[in-house]
Amino acid sequence: MAVPPLALPGCDHKCGNVTIPYPFGINQGCFMDSNYQITCDPQNDGTHKPYYSKFTEVLDISLLDAQFILRDLYSSSECFNATGWKTNGSSFGYSVADLPFSFSVSRNKLIGIGCDTVAYLDSNFGGGNANFTSGCISLCDKLDSVRNGSCSGIGCCQTSIPLGLKNFIVTLESKDNHTKIWKDNPCSFAFLGDYESFTFEAWRLSGNSFDRSKIPIVLDWAIGNQTCEEAVRNVTTSACGPNSYCFNSTNGPGYRCNCSYGYEGNPYLSQVGCQDINECENGHNNSCAENAICYNTNGSYSCQCRKGYYGDGLVYGSRCIKDMKRILVIKIIAGTGAGFLVLSVFIWFLYWAIQRRRKLREKFFQQNGGMLLQQQISSNKGVKDIARIFSVNALKKATNNFHQNQIIGQGGFGTVYKGILSGGKVVAIKKSKIMDKSQIIQFINEVDILSQINHRHVVRLLGCCLETEVPLLVYEFISNGTLFQHIHSGNQAPSLSWENRLRIAAETADALAYLHSSHSIPIFHRDVKSSNILLDDKYKAKVSDFGASRLVPQDQTLKTTIIQGTHGYLDPECLPTGQLTDKSDVYSFGVVLAELLTGKMPLLSEASGERTTLAAYFVSSMKDGNFSRIIDDQILNDGKREQLLIVAELARNCLEDKREDRPTMKEVAKELDSLKMLYEQPSLQQNQEESEPFLGKPWTGSTDSAFEIEIGYSSSTVDELYPDDKLRGETSNWLSMR
Repeated sequence: MAVPPLALPGCDHKCGNVTIPYPFGINQGCFMDSNYQITCDPQNDGTHKPYYSKFTEVLDISLLDAQFILRDLYSSSECFNATGWKTNGSSFGYSVADLPFSFSVSRNKLIGIGCDTVAYLDSNFGGGNANFTSGCISLCDKLDSVRNGSCSGIGCCQTSIPLGLKNFIVTLESKDNHTKIWKDNPCSFAFLGDYESFTFEAWRLSGNSFDRSKIPIVLDWAIGNQTCEEAVRNVTTSACGPNSYCFNSTNGPGYRCNCSYGYEGNPYLSQVGCQDINECENGHNNSCAENAICYNTNGSYSCQCRKGYYGDGLVYGSRCIKDMKRILVIKIIAGTGAGFLVLSVFIWFLYWAIQRRRKLREKFFQQNGGMLLQQQISSNKGVKDIARIFSVNALKKATNNFHQNQIIGQGGFGTVYKGILSGGKVVAIKKSKIMDKSQIIQFINEVDILSQINHRHVVRLLGCCLETEVPLLVYEFISNGTLFQHIHSGNQAPSLSWENRLRIAAETADALAYLHSSHSIPIFHRDVKSSNILLDDKYKAKVSDFGASRLVPQDQTLKTTIIQGTHGYLDPECLPTGQLTDKSDVYSFGVVLAELLTGKMPLLSEASGERTTLAAYFVSSMKDGNFSRIIDDQILNDGKREQLLIVAELARNCLEDKREDRPTMKEVAKELDSLKMLYEQPSLQQNQEESEPFLGKPWTGSTDSAFEIEIGYSSSTVDELYPDDKLRGETSNWLSMR
């Protein structure tokens, strides 16, 4: 039987040693559309090589796996001299946002190389406002600790990428600019590539350049951006040919085609794509017995005993035998026995399935610490009358079996579903991605503690379900979206007034201060950002998403080797040390304050094309006296200028590089609460202005004012920040009274 064609009739299906199957093609009219065009270029040695867009060499195109493998020569790098001065550096990235490709999750990883290296992968995920950041750290004091073939954080690190990634940029940072190990490792390198083709070797650390020509990058390809259901509505536009079936892409939009069972070939060719496999030919496997004849059919085959023989002709059936009486007896016995066997097997399988499901739930319940949580409840030491252990059936019913229409949020730690319990209560159910089995006791203790948090501005944990492989957490449902959406979504959400912004900041600070100091065991949130601050129908703030949070025993500091959090909000002292304190949450809250004041995103693009953080931009602008120019126009006239200045100063203090220079969360909450109360009681402020004649004059150094105790700033900050006489005059009246 001839080999089924892979390209359109009259089109080449080879360029050099690489097969080019349709929908890809070389010549005009040989590809589905320009997104699948391949250029076959002659080489100096007389051979040919395929290229995509004339720049990137194609190494392989797979029909079965739908993978597009390209040779990639680029990587991000940073090199330093002995004094720590950067001698050169570069970043690289890719975008296939307008193409039917996505970067393969199963083949690609972000890989960083160096002894003083932090590698980042940033993406404008999904093409919207949401930014995705992932990264890894590679450290080593000397080359003796580096092992060839190991890429686990000593000289080399790696991390996975998310599904649906269509664009990225790889950047680098360094703690000490390689000064401590410069002789052995002057440079850092990072790239996204096929980790199966990469083997780490220690000698790479001593070089000034990195050759990744043998480490390709792999993309998953699909057809268009429709689903199978949408494509098959119009058979004439569907890319799947006869004798094939369609299935949706698992990595990004679009769909793929495969030949049906019993057929082989290229399912994307409309006429001769999937052809019948002749199982009766030599070399093909079939189950016909000896003395049986094989008959090929479309997509299958049948077996029939030769003349003079009886049976069904199958190796695993009654085969082909001569004695008719024996056949009859065998059929009667086999039929009766088969019927009884089928019935017995069905009953046993049904019983086994029920028992297995019950035992599996019991196993997960035990594995996830269910007995420990029950003991804590029964002994009145934990969450009795506060938390509740839900059954998985109750949560499936509440979410319509976790239907995708019930999804209200997705993040790095899992998926959140909206559910309605049997009593009508609306809840949010968080289904995490992974669970570290070594942390079960810590997980139960955290559920125990978090379920007892009954703060008006913290999303309340109602309970959990332990009958699944990964425990499910049940929270109260907050209806009005996130603070991030209300600040940055433009016309999609009403603008927040200064009064609301000040109140939301005060409520959030109050919640974080409670977690840090008012609870029996301090809790570090570790991922404070505007998208983790929910708003209810009255715009009251609720701190949420404790997926990265940790309970911390008194007088201890949390140390981690994994970067967690969101780029733009991360404490700069956390990157080199891996240590988290309550001041890390203070820094992240300072970024949220800057968002509320400026209306800008936490990551900004400068005119030069480089990216910077809002924190750096805000602090720099404050030092340069650009207060009025950085404040959001929507609140500059809405909020009182003196109050805006005070909150801006508070944000700048929260964003101090050194932790010891930042205020505590309790101090921040106290100051914001004082401002909020003053805003809510304008008559009190007016009475103070009428009764205290020194308020309109320069500050005399008196500390008798109650305000000074609450606010605690120095009036000299106006002169330092705002050399402009007019602006200083506008704010001096307010600051003089502090």
